[in-house]
Amino acid sequence: MNPWTRITPEPDALGESPFWHPQEQRLYWVDIPGQRIARVAVQGLQAQGPVEHWPLTQEPGCIAPVQGGGWVMALRDGIYRAREWGGPLQRLATAPYDTALQRFNDGKCDAQGRFWAGSLYQPKDQALGTLYMLDGQGLHAMQGGVVTANGLAWSPDGRTAYWADTAAHQVRAFDFDAASGQLSNPRVFYQASPKPAGWAWGSATPYGGRPDGAAVDAEGCYWSAQYEGGRLLRISPVGEVVQVIETPALCPTMPCFGGPDLKTLFITTARHGRSEAELAQYPGAGCVWAMRVGVAGNPPETYRIET
Repeated sequence: MNPWTRITPEPDALGESPFWHPQEQRLYWVDIPGQRIARVAVQGLQAQGPVEHWPLTQEPGCIAPVQGGGWVMALRDGIYRAREWGGPLQRLATAPYDTALQRFNDGKCDAQGRFWAGSLYQPKDQALGTLYMLDGQGLHAMQGGVVTANGLAWSPDGRTAYWADTAAHQVRAFDFDAASGQLSNPRVFYQASPKPAGWAWGSATPYGGRPDGAAVDAEGCYWSAQYEGGRLLRISPVGEVVQVIETPALCPTMPCFGGPDLKTLFITTARHGRSEAELAQYPGAGCVWAMRVGVAGNPPETYRIET
């Protein structure tokens, strides 16, 4: 039995960075190549009204709510704040990389109200992606050495940070100092198998996908979307896969928890660049999906730096 319910009628090219807004009872997310932000009110497993879109002039990698109203977002050339839906953007930081070769990707806020966003090196032949943190003193490079920054999340006690490099098929864990934001003691938390050479959808060669976006539940388990694997993994705090959930798209991109009890699990998915044969098998690729789960997640942290 398929546990998933389709939330959005029309697909995005590449949905990413979903978060639940408890005060609005809305789900927000971005469509990266579509250069837009989306939102929809959700009750139960049903959208309440149409999806609203906010067109932008460049790709949004991630978005987070701001305490007191508005949003903070990482676009290709910098990090911006908006105070009203569709309103003007206030630049908070300029991207510290060559925007012809890199863009911001996955990110979110920590419990201290700082905004984090990693970068993606688009030629994908060097590990030049970096994790940045924005606080009241500016934008800081906190960790490097990845091709595609993804899967950022924190344990419920705030002592462990998780960060994935999709290209390396790896999720790393770090000790996290909440006061300074420093990451230390890096170790491999989860290592996916390499993508077989020449693999394409429909291949007889088994392939479980590679880590994309992630969320952590109230029990401290890390939910990792496995891009090209058609599944979500629930991984315990000690790195053991304790649950595997098949997804209605081969390329799930990021989960988040929502609903009044935070037991509705949403996932964004991708169809950009996928084959016609794959999309015929997964016609809902690019849509947002939801299902009910037994363990609650955590509400999103808000950006709380005065600007």
